[in-house]
This record gives sequence, structure tokens and C-alpha cells, in this order.
Amino acid sequence: MSTDNSRVSADRGFLVVSQADGATGRVPLDDIAAVILHAHGVIWTARVATELAKRSAPLVICDVNHAPVAVLLALEGHHAQGARIRDQWSASRPLSKQLWKRIVSAKITTQAGLLAALGRREVAPLLELARRVRSGDPENLEAQAARKYWPALMGPDFRRDRSEGGANSLLNYGYTVLRACVARSIVAAGLNPSIGLHHENRGNAFALADDLIEPFRPLVDATVLGLIEAGVSEVTPDAKRRLASIIALDLRLDGEVTPLTVAIRRLAHSLVISFRDRRANLAIFDAPDRNSWSRWVGRVPGEVADVERISADVDVRDV
Repeated sequence: MSTDNSRVSADRGFLVVSQADGATGRVPLDDIAAVILHAHGVIWTARVATELAKRSAPLVICDVNHAPVAVLLALEGHHAQGARIRDQWSASRPLSKQLWKRIVSAKITTQAGLLAALGRREVAPLLELARRVRSGDPENLEAQAARKYWPALMGPDFRRDRSEGGANSLLNYGYTVLRACVARSIVAAGLNPSIGLHHENRGNAFALADDLIEPFRPLVDATVLGLIEAGVSEVTPDAKRRLASIIALDLRLDGEVTPLTVAIRRLAHSLVISFRDRRANLAIFDAPDRNSWSRWVGRVPGEVADVERISADVDVRDV
């Protein structure tokens, strides 16, 4: 929700957004991946939080830089949650390092694929870094790749800084959408989002979400690049709609085409199996082809069907 003086409530299975002028929009609660609150003047009810929690859909509250500052998630997300969290907690350090290796390698490979599709430099060096990633990434090749990737993608003067505006704000928003979807899938799979593979900050309640999001980040980067090239440099309502539409992107996974949200769920479930079997076997989507990257950089999102919209500024694709 990105408009001040709005009220978010739940009524008979729908999330309802109302404004002072009486305009109202609604969307089925069962169709919601996450609710992201941007405007600080939005009023939301406890029932909204309860109904979202029942569906493992996170309620994300953002700061002025469009980065999340708080997330409300369900305490229970799966009937086998206790056993799965025990497997997660007892996972060996070598297993966690092997899992992190696969995540980092997939992220760098995907970054290289985006640059290749755009005809940019640094593709070969990134692919070499992806090949060299070892268990736990002790050489921090992820950071080395970032130092090559961002200038090649956004220009030599670009610096990734969460506190900055422009492209950084757009990236913050897109990553927030992804992070919420990943957090939901983690809880729905019966895992604890606080127990990360690599991220271990004690103040980070979503360390595991920050681990699993990594291979998907270049999808946001591609969309943000398309917005920048179209002259959009701020987080406008249209930019939010386009970034929120990322969750509907089609990816190839195990020879099948699947929406990004399903790919995230399958990744979370594969992590459950890895913890249970004590063997790293992650379901990570296949590298997108050149046509897919080109389409995503310049794609125009379709309309959301069967939804009553309030206005251009209050769009259910924010949820």
C-alpha cells in the first residue's frame, strides 16, 4: 500500500483497501503473496495481520528508502514444522557451506547471463568466478563478482547503496517484493527464517530469506534496468506495479516452465529435503536464455484479472 489515508482491513475472505473518498478495492486473501506497506499514513487492522498469518503471507513495513524495516510472519507454517526446524538447526556446518556454495554460484551465473544478453562486458570473468566458488565461498567471490557486475550493468559511476535514491530505491523495492515471497515460502515449508546458511546477523530475523533470495536478485536488476532506460528513476506507482509483477515471471526448472513464486517454493522445499537427507540438493532454476532477459528488461506487465482497483495509486499488485 503506497497511498496515505488508506485503510486496510479483512472482510469475508477479502483484503479490502478503503480511502477517505469512499473508493474501495478488494482482492481475495488466498491470492496474496505478501502485503507491503509503504505509506506511513496507512491504517491496518489486527484482523488483517491475523488472516495473513493464517495463510503464511508476510506483512512487510518499509522505511522511506523502500527497504523493509519490519516483517510480520506466522508462528506456524507447516504441520511438520517442529521436525523440520530440528533438522535445520542440527544441519552440519559443512552441509551449510555446500548449500551456500551452490547459491553463490547460481547467483553469479545468473548475473553473467544478464550481462551476456545485454551485450555487456565482464561475462567471462563472472563465469570464471562462478566456476571457482568453493564450499562456504571463503574467498568471498560473491563480493568480487558484485564489483564487476554492477558497473557493467548500471555504468561505472553506480554504487549499490540501500540508503540512496534513484536506481537504488527501485532495487530496494524489488528486493523487498522478492524477500517477502521467499520468507513466506520458508515458513510454509516448515523452516525457521532466522536460521541462515550464511547470513548470521543476530538482529536479522530473516537470515535464511536473505540466503535463498540471492539467485533471484538479477531478475529484479533486469527489471530495474528496463525502468531506468525508460526514464523512470523513482519508485512511482507504475514502477511498483512493474516490480511487483516480477513474481509472475516464468522460469525453467527441471525442464518445466514455472512461475517465479513456484520456483521459490520448490527451492524452499528442496532445502527441507537437503536438511533431512544431510545432502546438498537445491532446486535452482535454469539460467534464463537471451530472449527471456531481453523481454524482462523491456517487458510491459499485463493487467491483473478479477480485481477491483481503487485508483492508479492504490494497486493490489502491491500486495
